[in-house]
Amino acid sequence: HRSPRRPSHNRANMFAAASKVTAHVAPRAHSLRRGVPSASKHSGVVSVSRKRGSATTTHAGKDEDLMEQLLAMLGGGGGKSGIVSEKDALPGRQEEMRVTDTHFVLGNSIKTFPDNLQTCVFATGCFWGTEKMFWRVPGVFSTSVGYVGGFTQNPTYEETCSGRTGHTEAVQVAWDPTVVSFADLLAMHWTSHDPTQGNRQGNDSGTQYRSGVYCSSQAQKEMAMASADVYDTALKLAGHPRNVITSEINGPGDNCVYYFAEDYHQQYLAKPGARPYCSAQPTGVPVPTDWLTENGAKLPGSYWAKYGPKPGCTIQVSNEPVPVEEAMKA
Repeated sequence: HRSPRRPSHNRANMFAAASKVTAHVAPRAHSLRRGVPSASKHSGVVSVSRKRGSATTTHAGKDEDLMEQLLAMLGGGGGKSGIVSEKDALPGRQEEMRVTDTHFVLGNSIKTFPDNLQTCVFATGCFWGTEKMFWRVPGVFSTSVGYVGGFTQNPTYEETCSGRTGHTEAVQVAWDPTVVSFADLLAMHWTSHDPTQGNRQGNDSGTQYRSGVYCSSQAQKEMAMASADVYDTALKLAGHPRNVITSEINGPGDNCVYYFAEDYHQQYLAKPGARPYCSAQPTGVPVPTDWLTENGAKLPGSYWAKYGPKPGCTIQVSNEPVPVEEAMKA
């Protein structure tokens, strides 16, 4: 990886503390097929699977274009050719990633969840900061980091960073819908990064850093697409320099297979010795309160002003989750 942000680890030590293999069993790599989502009524929401070129080039500056071309030549997967094709993707392996099942902060399982919970996978660039912002949200039962949206079965971090798996870094979130709603979590997704940057997020460039929402139900996908419309308009009204959202939004039947990342990446920013790095670039533009209210948001608008991501940074906050009582009176 070209960025200095990731610590080096001996592979044997990486797995020494792992407890058991993941409960997520994916199909063989050769059987994976990227789905083609239904077209959004908003032309700015681009699923890389159906319009890859514009997803990486929309309103990109000259410097970003040059950087992506350079990374493509170096094998970084960030060029305008977009996501690696399935036939050219690395084959992967049957063996699943070994990860510790207990969440380092919340203490709950990161693999199995009570039946009343809902799940979704969010990608906002570097998964370290993304995971931290989600585990702090009241009502979130568990989070984990992994890889989604690609072709390689059970990819490693190094393989994903090569751009030859098709995956993006992502966070799986499990939550209690009686405490926090999907609309609330979409608000966290949109405001915790800049969803207009295509195959990059800040200093990190490549298809493994693209933005996306990988839904577990059709209802989630429809709400995610609607929220993208609304946030796109909010960015335009705020005068954001790149105001066309390039996020990939997939649902059931699309390519939403999620693979756990290595154990040392799980809840990384809460662990002793962690390097406080994250390249996500929140825009500072909130999701409109009226849309949140209309779509069942449970957190008050004041929550985002007090506890939400700040412009340009997602990680300079406590590791502890925000208590429900504090959230409701923010």
